Amino acid sequence: MKDLDYNKIMVPTISGRYINYDHVNDFLKTLPVSFKIEVVGESVRKEPIKSITLGSGPNKILMWSQMHGNESTTTKAVVDLLNYLKQDIVEVLEISKSCTLKIIPILSPDGARDYTRINANEIDLNRDAQDLSQPESRVLKEVYEEFKPNYCFNLHDQRTIFNVGDTNKAATVSFLAPAFDEDRNISPSRKLSMQLIAAMNDKLQKEIPGQVGRYDDGFNANCVGDAFQMRKTPTILFEAGHYAGDYHRDKTREFIYKAILKGIMVISKNLVSNYTIEQYLSIPENGKQFVDILIVNDDYIKNKITKSQLVAIQYKELLDEDKVTFKPELYHFEKQPAEIFGHKTLNCNDENDMLWLKENDLLHLL
Repeated sequence: MKDLDYNKIMVPTISGRYINYDHVNDFLKTLPVSFKIEVVGESVRKEPIKSITLGSGPNKILMWSQMHGNESTTTKAVVDLLNYLKQDIVEVLEISKSCTLKIIPILSPDGARDYTRINANEIDLNRDAQDLSQPESRVLKEVYEEFKPNYCFNLHDQRTIFNVGDTNKAATVSFLAPAFDEDRNISPSRKLSMQLIAAMNDKLQKEIPGQVGRYDDGFNANCVGDAFQMRKTPTILFEAGHYAGDYHRDKTREFIYKAILKGIMVISKNLVSNYTIEQYLSIPENGKQFVDILIVNDDYIKNKITKSQLVAIQYKELLDEDKVTFKPELYHFEKQPAEIFGHKTLNCNDENDMLWLKENDLLHLL
């Protein structure tokens, strides 16, 4: 596969964490007529939900992003993917002949506008696969049943708390081949999901070695990935995570884009069987050992700056005038791990670190 310079593929007009159809629509207007854009339904507030279909091949891939409105990194990656697929190159022609892609860039338009996980009826769409109580859930089901995909890509973001295994490396990208039953058996469709993830992991290890994790595979029939796996469609969960200093996730989008493109190319060339279940299972499971800011105070009894040796701070994402801001708050682990890592670590015995805390108005949290 020919790797084009990502800087020439990335769509710079769509960036940051706050992404809704206002940001995406202008880009969609630039797509060639061979990209079929249609309205496939409406949200609770009657905002159109759109899909883009391209290619004419037998390998049908359905992907959707922003099922959770505040998980926008994969939407940016999908836009970059569409920009790549506009290129007049052999690789794109091969994809078009061997695959048909259907992409829903934002499944929850209301959640995207509000920057919330839930939709306008305060329902988590990824827990609505059986009840189908929401219009957005019914749209996805109808598209799935009409399109009859051979593969589904379920695109999400994950929090900054995740690390890879027990290491101090952030889970910049995580994958999951969802279970289809309580016992988490490996069906033919789940096997294909695992093999395709192994292919994408092989690509990403060359880009971000040690920063790919495997998400928890507990079964939940109300989750869309599990529900589609129950219907024997190989489904892959993508989770866009944290890359050092990249809180706006304009670097992580690159890795998601490259993973999606790798997956498409492997399907296109019928190379899925080149990868194994064992390669998938070798990806370490995610831990939950990271915080955004870790304050270390070995002399806490003596200097009385804090009441404990470690203070964990996590950012809360807030929408403020069409921009996402990051509010620091004290963080309490559900179950405190043996070791805690900080995306930024500060020491109370370091004058420069204390100055940084003061300048960033964090001393009141200690």
